[in-house]
Amino acid sequence: MKARARELKTEAWASKNRADGERDVLAALTAMPEPDRVLGERLHAIMTASAPALLPKTWYGMPAYANKDGKVVCFFQSAHKFGARYATLGFNDLASLDDGAMWPTAFALTALTPEYEARIVALVNKAVGGEGV
Repeated sequence: MKARARELKTEAWASKNRADGERDVLAALTAMPEPDRVLGERLHAIMTASAPALLPKTWYGMPAYANKDGKVVCFFQSAHKFGARYATLGFNDLASLDDGAMWPTAFALTALTPEYEARIVALVNKAVGGEGV
């Protein structure tokens, strides 16, 4: 909660500053144990390459990617931080991944193969192309 309080305090300023957001995301990734760090670093590379309009930032201490208004579109959640058996790539409602009356907004990650990376790129492209992002 302390991390989130710090984030809120500087959110308006930091969300507009890509370099500071990038620094914070890389610091959060560096603090993660393997294999979360490896997954997070690769996911960060995918995000920055496939969705350059999204701004990197931290959100509750986790790497996240926000729209130009600073609102988080997607995030990476470490398995270690929550004692889970897998890391998670999550999308907030801004992502507009709507598909009928029910659709996934979070995906378990245990490895990133070229096939899964392509699926992530497609999801991120759909998310960024959504209304309100």
